[in-house]
Amino acid sequence: MFERHQGGDRAVLVCLDFGDPDYLDSLEELRELAASAGIETLDVVRGKRSRPDPATFAGSGKVEEVAAVVRAHEADVVIFNHALSPAQERNLERGLECRVIDRTTLILDIFAQRAKSHEGKLQVELAQLKHISTRLVRGWTHLERQKGGIGLRGPGETQLETDRRLIGKRVKLLQDKLDKLRKQRAVQRRGRDRAGELSVSIVGYTNAGKSTLFNRLTKAHTYAANQLFATLDTTSRRLFIDSELSVVLSDTVGFIRQLPHSLVAAFLATLEETLRADLLLHVVDCSHPARDQQVEQVNLVLKEIGADDLPQILVWNKIDLKEMPSKIERDEYGRIRAVHLSAITGEGLDLLRSALKEFAQQHSTEPTDDHRSYNPEQSVD
Repeated sequence: MFERHQGGDRAVLVCLDFGDPDYLDSLEELRELAASAGIETLDVVRGKRSRPDPATFAGSGKVEEVAAVVRAHEADVVIFNHALSPAQERNLERGLECRVIDRTTLILDIFAQRAKSHEGKLQVELAQLKHISTRLVRGWTHLERQKGGIGLRGPGETQLETDRRLIGKRVKLLQDKLDKLRKQRAVQRRGRDRAGELSVSIVGYTNAGKSTLFNRLTKAHTYAANQLFATLDTTSRRLFIDSELSVVLSDTVGFIRQLPHSLVAAFLATLEETLRADLLLHVVDCSHPARDQQVEQVNLVLKEIGADDLPQILVWNKIDLKEMPSKIERDEYGRIRAVHLSAITGEGLDLLRSALKEFAQQHSTEPTDDHRSYNPEQSVD
């Protein structure tokens, strides 16, 4: 009978190349994810394949190579930079004799560590349970045995069926709680709408500097760090542009490539602030070599949650690292397309405030649907 290994925080990373042009960026991102989770990376195993192996994902030869690396470093866990099926995880753990997790599980672990608010914790637990429920099918054989012992014998129900039923009940309870919080949030939004306040959401790739920008603008003390998924919980503050104009500014969770669909669904309540916004400030780390791909990934997630038609202003952040000047870019119609600034030094923040004021003035005079095409995708030189 096979029991799962407990794992630990000393890991070997596995990243296979299936011809993805972003392979090296994805590998570096896996390193950063592991570091964000507090995991010590002992070694990285790379390789090329045309397609995943149905049984072990990596193939028998690569599994033997990984096993040798695990033994040499006495690693506790192997982390695959890919989505693994339950059967693949089970087969890999048998062959490697240590805990095996995939990219989705790693991200969920980071989310579990970072969630601080009640709503954030509920959303993380919901995402974890939905992920676990997929592992109850063809996953671990110890879940298939009958209950036994005094007081534990039931009418033929297996542990697998019991676990599935209990998870289903807990998922429903969490969804009900999140629905209640969503309704409370809707009441708050209606109050802001009646007051005629402009709603602005900060979005962007994880670690682009969203929380640093939010803190700079609002004088808030939201947690900000040079790590992936430093912020999970949406925070909203009133931002006074001048003596007569204010907007409600919201800091949201960062996006990432290959973001599991279950995470997007579980965080929909938080991302509703994005859906209801009048304007998105799309923050981009202009110093990152894969900035254009990151912009594309964020726009893909925005499309998935139905926010791709909202107006955007691109905020090219971290110009201090590129020694670039602060400036405003405009499109062919004279409307603001992007603002170049540094959230850490404050350079260019006055330009962003001016951009918000200009947008607010246009928003109050233009027809409702006329600004929906205000969605630029222009790269930095």
